[in-house]
Order: sequence, then C-alpha cells, then structure tokens
Amino acid sequence: MTANKDRWSEPGWFDHDIFPSYKVGISLFWRTFFLLALLLVGSVFAWTQTLRELEFEPRAIQTANQIASVVNLSRAAVEHADAIARVSLFKTMKDQEHVTIRPREPHDIFVPFDDDYLNQHIEDQILTRLGPGTVVAKKVNNVDGLWVGFSIENDRYWIQTERNRFDEPAGRTWLIWLLTAAALSLAGAAFIARLINRPLKDLSIAASRVRDGDFEASTLDESVNTREIRAVNIGFNRMTKKLAKIEQDRAVMLAGISHDLRTPLARLRLETELSVADPQAQQDMINDIAQLDAIVGKFLDYARPGTLGLTAVALNDAVDICLTPMRKRPDMQFKLALPEPLMVLADPVELQRVLGNLLENAARYGKSSKNGIAEVDILGRLRDDKVILQVRDHGPGVPPEQLKQLTTPFFRGQAARTEANSTGLGLAIVEQAVARMGGSFELSLDTSGGLCANILLQRAPG
Repeated sequence: MTANKDRWSEPGWFDHDIFPSYKVGISLFWRTFFLLALLLVGSVFAWTQTLRELEFEPRAIQTANQIASVVNLSRAAVEHADAIARVSLFKTMKDQEHVTIRPREPHDIFVPFDDDYLNQHIEDQILTRLGPGTVVAKKVNNVDGLWVGFSIENDRYWIQTERNRFDEPAGRTWLIWLLTAAALSLAGAAFIARLINRPLKDLSIAASRVRDGDFEASTLDESVNTREIRAVNIGFNRMTKKLAKIEQDRAVMLAGISHDLRTPLARLRLETELSVADPQAQQDMINDIAQLDAIVGKFLDYARPGTLGLTAVALNDAVDICLTPMRKRPDMQFKLALPEPLMVLADPVELQRVLGNLLENAARYGKSSKNGIAEVDILGRLRDDKVILQVRDHGPGVPPEQLKQLTTPFFRGQAARTEANSTGLGLAIVEQAVARMGGSFELSLDTSGGLCANILLQRAPG
C-alpha cells in the first residue's frame, strides 16, 4: 500500500484513456448542405465557362464585322470627299462618333493586339474582311485605343476608336454574375437541406425523449404531406405507445413482485425463528431466506425505471455513508484519496446504490491471496466539468477477454470471482444506474493486479 501512495500524489496518475473522447461528426444538415452547395456551385461555374466558350466565336465575328464596317465606311467617306471637306469630316467623326482618322507616318510606333484567343480571333477576322496590308494595334505612339491601319490608294491612315465599344464583358461582370448565382445556389441548398432534414431532426428529438422516458412529448405529426415520412411518424407513434404500455406494465409488475415475494419471505423467516429448534438449522434457513430476499432486490434494482431527478450531491459524504457499515468488517481495508469538496449531479439513493454494489463486489471478489483481506482504494479527481471516481481492489482480477462481459446481465466470470449466491447483476446495475445519471462507467485492469471500476459523472455547478 505504501508504494501506491506515491502514485496517488502524482496528479492524474489514473486519469488515462479510461473514458475516450467521442469524435464530433458533422450533422446531417451540414453534410446535405455541403453536397448540394458543391453540386449547385459546380454546375453554375461549369455553365458559366461553357457559356463563355460558346460566346467567343459569335462575339469575335460580330466585333470584327463592326470594326470592318467602321473602317469601310470611313474609307468610303474619305475617298469621296475633297481635301477641304476631309478636315470637316474628320472633325465631325471625332466629335460625334469618337472615331479619329489621321495619316499613318513611317516613324509611328504601335503595339499589336494581345495574343489571347479572343483578340487573335478578332484580328484574323478583320484581316480577312479588310485584306492584306491591314494593321491592328492596341496602342500607337503610346496612345491607347483600337487602332486599324488601312490604305486609300497610295495614302496610309490610322483609324482610332474606343476599345471598350468592342471589348468582351469585363471579368468583374462575370465575377458579379457568378457570385450572385453562387449565393442564390447556397440559399437554395440551405433551404432544401433544411426541408429534407427537418423530419429526421424531429425524429431524433422524439427518440431522445423516448430514451429519457418522456413518452407523452415524443408524438410526431401524422398529417405531413410526404407519404414516406408520414408512414415513419405513424410507426414511431405506435411504437412509443407500446413502449409506454410496457413501461406501465413493468411498474405494476415490480410492485407485484415486491409484495407477492417479499411478504411470504418475511413470514417464512418469522416462522423459522419460532418453529425450528436447532439453532444451526434455524440460522441456515434464515440465511437462505435472506439470500432469496437479496436476489429479489437485485432483480428489482436492475428493472428499476430509467427516469431520475438529479441534484447536487457531495461525493465525499456519499462515500462516507457507504463505508460506515463496512469499516467494521475485519476482512476489508480502505484507502481514500478524495479532494474536498467533490460535488456531482446525481440521485443520492442511486449514487449510494452504485457505491454499495462496487464495495460489495470488491469485498466478495477482491480479497488478496496473501492475507485474505480485500484492500480497496477509492480515488477521486476533477477533470474540467467532470468528476472521475475510481474504486479499485487488489484481488486476482479477471482475464482481459472477460472484462467487457462483466457488465452483461447474469454473466459470471471465472471461479475466483463467482459465488453461489451471485446473480450476475451487480455491475450491470452499476452501469445502468450511472447511465441514468448521465455518466459513464467502465472497467479496467490495474497494472499491479485487481479490478478498477471507473465512474465519470457531471460536476455540479457552484
């Protein structure tokens, strides 16, 4: 025991992976929303790209025709105007049509069109319409615009117009359209996902209420329009009614068992004490009757209804109450490591029943093979908003493959942990009671021998 004392002084020495943290998965609503959003946004993006690709060819031809028409009209106007009228014509075209015509000088420096697909296609179409010798540029002598060089007889000219008259829609326009379509798609995906998952959410809430024993508040709507959901709701409501009836019948059965079995047992004990003369035979019969009464009590504990009212309970006081009668036993020794105070959310009676069953299990099966004494360690520790309680004995333990079966009702392990008067319900009752109090229960084997009962309860606020 001295060696173990040093281990207790180490913070969290028994706070290992007894209670693994559960992975929080994505909800069905968000999974449906993400899948629908991915589908819709992907479709909008693909449709936008397809639309742009299909638009390139017609837009290039249309733009080239417009530019060629402007050049041809300007050429015709220049050809049929005398030198004096040309000056007035050039000024009118610049002021009214934003088209500038000026002579093309040999020293002019120009920058060709961009080499992207659309611009190259437009340039090819213009050259096809206007013939060889035509020059298309986006900048002449550092002046931006749409420049087309053409010839009239032996004279060469530049015609300049605004580039944006023939440009494709800007990237910002496409981006705004794409974002608008994506936003509408996401809103539609959220609406559809909520519509699809609402019946499942209602069913989940109702199932949780049934699990907590609230059958009245778990009724689902049987008048919904969707045929499949209506059938599920009707079936669920019928099931909850049957479960409520079974729960009611079980309560009646428990009351009947308590009255019909324990009353005759009490009479038998009284008659045994009065009518059996042999003291040894009398004591044996009384022990048998007490064993029968204890077995009936175990069955009633296991079949107890699942609803509990949880309150703040001092774990230290509950342990002390359960240890008071057992400290008088010469075959048990206790070692406590409980910080003050440990307040948990629990039912006081159920918590004492849990501790009593664990101590009884340790007294029955946790005796040391050296001195025949059951040495029991009771340890407690805070972890965030939880309280961990461990009850450990120093007995022979159990084979690892039997560990998970110890909480199975009516399971009996090897002979070292089995007695004739055992019902196989003690640890099953503990697991069920802890679950009813919103906690977790798990068994583990200590490295130095013995069985460890690990309880995780909610810490009481305050």
